Amino acid sequence: MNNRHYPVKPARTREKEFMRTCTERLQAMIAPAANGPLVPTAVVHPCDEVALRGALLAREYGLIAPTLVGPEQRIRAVAEAHGLDLHDCVIIDAPHSHAAAEHATALVREGLVAALMKGSLHTDELMGSVLDRNSGMRTEHRISHVFYMDVPLYPKPLILTDAAINIEPTLEDKVHIVQNAIDFAIVMGIANPHVALLAAVETVNPKMRATLDAAVLCKMADRGQIRGGTLDGPLAFDNAISAEAAARKGIVSPVSGQVDILVAPDIESANMLAKQLEYLADAITAGVVLGARVPIILTSRADSAETRLASAAVAVHYLRKLGQ
Repeated sequence: MNNRHYPVKPARTREKEFMRTCTERLQAMIAPAANGPLVPTAVVHPCDEVALRGALLAREYGLIAPTLVGPEQRIRAVAEAHGLDLHDCVIIDAPHSHAAAEHATALVREGLVAALMKGSLHTDELMGSVLDRNSGMRTEHRISHVFYMDVPLYPKPLILTDAAINIEPTLEDKVHIVQNAIDFAIVMGIANPHVALLAAVETVNPKMRATLDAAVLCKMADRGQIRGGTLDGPLAFDNAISAEAAARKGIVSPVSGQVDILVAPDIESANMLAKQLEYLADAITAGVVLGARVPIILTSRADSAETRLASAAVAVHYLRKLGQ
């Protein structure tokens, strides 16, 4: 047994290494969104260094015009403590995170901003205001989350859904999750995206709901109830990503080795897969929530400022392509 100890690097060290080793890849993700007018964006409760720095980086790279919504004194104190420049930033004073989320969603309803960006608050605090039936940002679409990922060992962008919103989605929920991801991929320039419906195995097992859901979703796509992509599943992760792995198991699939979208069976598997790719495979991840009135730039509170920048870039590129 290997008992070697592997020390965990401090977060700031990881961020510096990220920028040194991934600058070209990050720049490639930002570049498509860098030309055009700044997108007015409400940044919700940016009350720590990373959240505030991420929003300001997005401004510096020509992506967003930030409106900072939160306790003004705290925001200014963070900026002063870390040498962050708040020029051209509108600040709307809100006493706490819940109030900041409510103010930000009100800005969307009033047409004053075209995107939201999560700061240093819990996802459920922000999404509680977004999903409020009376004063939120609901549309006829179910809200879902996508990760747009640059994975060094994979030859093209990879989209993973849903790692942040729908905890244990029903079959009906998954129809919306899949359609949202397909529509997003098409807007991002991926024609006829290949969709892998993930499970632990590649055969239908009545005792495993993920395999049953995958089979039904594929038939719904055959009948035109899901449009715009090529679906296959159930597929285990290896069979989805690797055509060679699929061939060894005798699986004939138009999706294996050609995947654009990975659909996980629940939030736990999607979230773990995303973080494994980020921390063990050097993936650059950009998180966006779809299906609301405006895109929501949604990242983990543990994410670096650079990851927040990548998420803003993807959201802005999506918005601009959508408007063409």
